[in-house]
Amino acid sequence: MRVSSNRTRHRNRDLASLVVAGTVAVAACGTVLLGYPGTASADPIEQCTATTGAIVAVDFTHWGGGVVRGCDAHPTTGMNLLHNAGFTTTGTEHDGPAFICRLGTGTFNGGAQYPTPAEEPCVNTPQATAYWSYWIAEPGQQAWSYSRFGAGTQKPKPGEVEAWVYGGTDIGGTSGAPNFTPDSVRARNGGPSPSASPSATPTTSPTGSPSATGDPAAAAAWLAGQLVGGDHMENWAAPGPDYPRTALTAIALAAAGTQDPALRKVVAFLDAHTDAFLHPDGPAGAPDTRAAALLALVAESTGRDPRAFGGRDLVAALTDHVCTGAGENGRCTAAGDFLGASSPWVQSLGVIALQRAGVTPPAPALARFAAFQCADGGMAGSMIVAGDHCESDPSATAIAALALRTAPGYEAAARKAADQLAASQQSDGSLLPYPGAPGDTTSTAIAAQVFRATGQDAHRAAATAWLAARQGKDGGFGPDESTTDPDAVATEQALLALTGTDLTTVRHNPDGPTTTPTPPAGRKPDAARGSAYLTDPSRLIDGHYYEGFPAFADFGLTIDGAYALAATGTDDAALRRIVDFLDQQGKDASERTVNDWTAIGTEYAGGGSIGKEALLAEAVGRNPRDFGGHDLIAALAALVCAKAEANTGCAAPGNYAYATSVFSQALAVMAQLRAGESTSVAPAIAYLKGLQHPDGSWPSLIPATGDSDVDSTAMAVMALALVPGDEAAQAVDQGLGWLAARQLPDGGFPGASGDSTNSAALAVQGMTLRQAAYGGQIAKALDFLAGQQNGDGGFNVAAAGQRGSDVRASTQVLGGATGISFGTLSRDLAGTPTPTPTGTPTATPTGTPTTTAAAPATDTPSSGGVAEAGGVPVRTGSGGLASTGSQALALTAGAGALTALGAGAVLVARRRTAAAPGRHR
Repeated sequence: MRVSSNRTRHRNRDLASLVVAGTVAVAACGTVLLGYPGTASADPIEQCTATTGAIVAVDFTHWGGGVVRGCDAHPTTGMNLLHNAGFTTTGTEHDGPAFICRLGTGTFNGGAQYPTPAEEPCVNTPQATAYWSYWIAEPGQQAWSYSRFGAGTQKPKPGEVEAWVYGGTDIGGTSGAPNFTPDSVRARNGGPSPSASPSATPTTSPTGSPSATGDPAAAAAWLAGQLVGGDHMENWAAPGPDYPRTALTAIALAAAGTQDPALRKVVAFLDAHTDAFLHPDGPAGAPDTRAAALLALVAESTGRDPRAFGGRDLVAALTDHVCTGAGENGRCTAAGDFLGASSPWVQSLGVIALQRAGVTPPAPALARFAAFQCADGGMAGSMIVAGDHCESDPSATAIAALALRTAPGYEAAARKAADQLAASQQSDGSLLPYPGAPGDTTSTAIAAQVFRATGQDAHRAAATAWLAARQGKDGGFGPDESTTDPDAVATEQALLALTGTDLTTVRHNPDGPTTTPTPPAGRKPDAARGSAYLTDPSRLIDGHYYEGFPAFADFGLTIDGAYALAATGTDDAALRRIVDFLDQQGKDASERTVNDWTAIGTEYAGGGSIGKEALLAEAVGRNPRDFGGHDLIAALAALVCAKAEANTGCAAPGNYAYATSVFSQALAVMAQLRAGESTSVAPAIAYLKGLQHPDGSWPSLIPATGDSDVDSTAMAVMALALVPGDEAAQAVDQGLGWLAARQLPDGGFPGASGDSTNSAALAVQGMTLRQAAYGGQIAKALDFLAGQQNGDGGFNVAAAGQRGSDVRASTQVLGGATGISFGTLSRDLAGTPTPTPTGTPTATPTGTPTTTAAAPATDTPSSGGVAEAGGVPVRTGSGGLASTGSQALALTAGAGALTALGAGAVLVARRRTAAAPGRHR
């Protein structure tokens, strides 16, 4: 495959970005399309290597142009990667600039963008049969994966390659992948291979070529083979069972999930020997808090109840035995110690066990970490007190970082500890237990767990690659780089690291799902902290949210935020600001109102967006027949399609115009039903019912593509629960049966982003319609959601992948976790005082700017093969979710505007999307 390079000198990206910020391409029809026409150069292709920067390849073969690739030496998002690698993009009129409808490059046909206007006008969201699909191959990955994120939130890893292909695919990305391999476009120049360590002089690995990710199944098999009698571990240094080692082995086997027969025996052994471990001095003595913490973690990791394991309340054994001062026959070093805690490691275990049980650790127990933390951010390896000499220990630092990461008020200490680990990492990816020692498997493995939890992907990749080299042919891991004999301690922690888990997240029930699962301890998301995250002035600006593109409010996200605040009841003043902004037709920084978003009164009015707005009015006690200056209910009635007609957005009779997802259809149905409509909504109800599959599920898209979707099924059952009669009730029951069966072992539910918080929250809302039948599943889902809440109060998009709080995911989790259906949501604002305006308008948001630039320099067009692209400087914030044209995966970051010049009419993007976090509302 031919590779040519554009070596044009890279220009000042920031200056160019500022000069061209806000550039728009004016269409002949008098509207504007936000895009990236730009002229500045790309990063030279030589700046991307197998371990630095990222490559993006765009396939123009459909138009005879071949595959063109470009480099971004310092990518922040997939969108930035495109622009900084020399490609230009244009969005759609309805979905805005974040929705990639056209792509171009100066190295093909003078920079013309494709598809052409004749092929695709880029007015509405393109069909899933012809759009730019987005694919990822991480370092070392030999096959393409359909991106679970949009380009605005996908964060390329060093050495990653991404691809954009025009054509069709289904909602899961099981077809339509690039017809070229990742390796054919990957960076070849300079740097070690993707699986190598970052060291300039890599440490010699053991004989063989281990995978960069290791073999967790082989490690679990080796570990299970070390069990004495098949159910416990022993230690040569002392006779009898080694209870701590047995407990940690159980947790490691749970992380692997491949040795359930052995895991069941180990858990049963610990259950039967709880008193021997917990009360080594006899039942009259105080409990061993290390035993209490480890046994509680075993219970929490395997679907058991830590309050009733082995006949003991392990949570109480911890909370009731916190030292009030030094003493207790040497079992207390200082106030706040868990009784008998011999190291910060044990103190951390106790904190983690309590957090996983839904209990806030005692304040003195958390305060002890202030003395443990050294000046460099690491944690001491012993139970020192203030003023003692402090020397950082990597294992103690790592376990403390995991313990404190979600402890309110200790996020900064956790981050400081994580940063100290990163600074201590050796060039080969390992961590040393002390200066001068060889790289240590246990320390490196626990550090890798922290790097994953805190989003330090490059450090994690280096650590796991080093760990993989420690794995022997028998599956076990050597304790350090100088010893090849396998070691149980090292193997236990390596298993957690290589499976992407840690002591705070392992969940695997070896007994499998049951019809009446044992509910977790009752942990739930913290609504107050979550609401504070949402209403922070840096996010909620003058009663609305911005996301991805400055000046353009995201009205759909704004309504999501209002739903969440209405459900939790935690901040009526903020809720009223949002409602008043919408109702009083408040304008964003680009002079747009909610009516521009819904396009009400125009030929592009969307049933889903109008239904969403009407449903909010009903939920807060406003009149949906006079909200935002319009009768939203009459507008919905007029949008119920009488026949299938593509040019009016009607897929079939009963579909709402431009409601291209089950989510949108359900929102509109609920809004009409809550308004007392019966006649006009009947065809829409019948159409929604008709979309249900025989197995009880609903698809995500309209027209249906044959998929089954958790989010859409939850929304459909909420809508049909408002419909009287046995037929609707039967459809709801069947849908909930399918929904509950989709629950994952950790309590989450599958969605477009993986083990999705959004999908889990919606599933909670749906299953709460039959709470008596699904109480166990609901509790388990709430426990999962609580585990995804971050220190700032916000929530992750999914259990795996990119970490960090996301506004949209947080709105959905907060509302969904209450279990209140959108069909019954009610929070009357009649008694809430109207906020007094400040008189000074808030400045245009600058937290997540996206700036545009001019077109790339023209180069010789390529007639095939792979060419390099010219560059377009752009800076894009990480808050938005940008993506391709599939209706199912339209991850639009901000409500895109299109302004009709002269007349001043604005037709604005609608949230007509599905199967991605919040993009279908």
